[in-house]
Amino acid sequence: MLDAIVNFLSSTGFSAITWQQGIMILVSFVLLYLAIVKQYEPLLLLSIAFGMLLANLPLAKLGSSDEGGLLYYLYQGVKMGIYPPLIFLGVGAMTDFGPLIANPKSILLGAAAQIGIFITFIGALLLGLIPGINFGVKEAASIGIIGGADGPTAIFVTTKLAPHLLGPIAVAAYSYMALVPIIQPPIMKVLTTKKERMIVMEQLRPVSKTEKIIFPIAITVIVALILPDAASLVGMLMLGNLMKESGVTERLSKTAQNELMNIVTIFLGVTVGATANGENFLSPQTLGILLLGLTAFSLSTAGGVLFGKLMCFLSKGKINPLIGAAGVSAVPMAARVAQKVGQEENPGNFLLMHAMGPNVAGVIGSAVAAGVFMALYGGM
Repeated sequence: MLDAIVNFLSSTGFSAITWQQGIMILVSFVLLYLAIVKQYEPLLLLSIAFGMLLANLPLAKLGSSDEGGLLYYLYQGVKMGIYPPLIFLGVGAMTDFGPLIANPKSILLGAAAQIGIFITFIGALLLGLIPGINFGVKEAASIGIIGGADGPTAIFVTTKLAPHLLGPIAVAAYSYMALVPIIQPPIMKVLTTKKERMIVMEQLRPVSKTEKIIFPIAITVIVALILPDAASLVGMLMLGNLMKESGVTERLSKTAQNELMNIVTIFLGVTVGATANGENFLSPQTLGILLLGLTAFSLSTAGGVLFGKLMCFLSKGKINPLIGAAGVSAVPMAARVAQKVGQEENPGNFLLMHAMGPNVAGVIGSAVAAGVFMALYGGM
């Protein structure tokens, strides 16, 4: 009987668990807490956290790299770059580009908010000179994309350029996206004055249906011709939007927004989380990625706000610089943060629709930045 008990205990995961797996299981509990209790980006953070938990349960063989298992096969959609464009299809079907069309200058704020991507790219290259970290240009590009606050884009670029870093980059990207309401307001308040935050902007002009139909077609053609590597992301984003705005594919639009989006989100979140096993995740590289990711996101927020201040000055006080912070592509959370911070100073201020312009421009901007990096380094 004693031998049978010993044999049984030795066959359980308790006998095989390592300290790295133990730490990662605790990390997954923290992320589950943030997703469930704090409701920080729960649709993806919960799946990522549970995938991390599954990958670190010893002997279960549920990591994304455990060949033959369920998550291994589901992970092929990430590895082959299928899931992120499908996520963009759903995002496009839920997005209203009207504020951007009504105020084309918003695209400048979306572009300015990508500055964190490129500054962090340089920072990652410098950090890579430290022994034991070794970030090359491909790793630096993948880390820099975190600054766009766009999880699917970060995953897409990383699977193409640095798949060995997918776990920490995905966790960093979605964690910082979830923490937008915490990270952005202090930066916005430090860089703006009370008077600037109180600026009430003029109402946007109405946008015609024709404009909304032409916009996604035109953007697809322009981006695909200039940056073919970004065509799958931008193309799916604009296809989803065209389904919505055309009015003739309501069933397809609703499917892209709901059933398809939900299914792909589950597959993407669980399999990406399952790449974060303790042996690979707990390293100096991961700590560097988390630090650089926060830096990238903060710099992108600052870049958008500072450019907003410049536009405020040039327009003689007609543009509230807070909307520049929405230039990161965390849609629509960043726009809501701009609205909230503005209303704290002036309860009668409604910045949401103005902030949605830079916000959706940021989605396009991060995809374009991804295309630039893949064009430069994808063939290396």
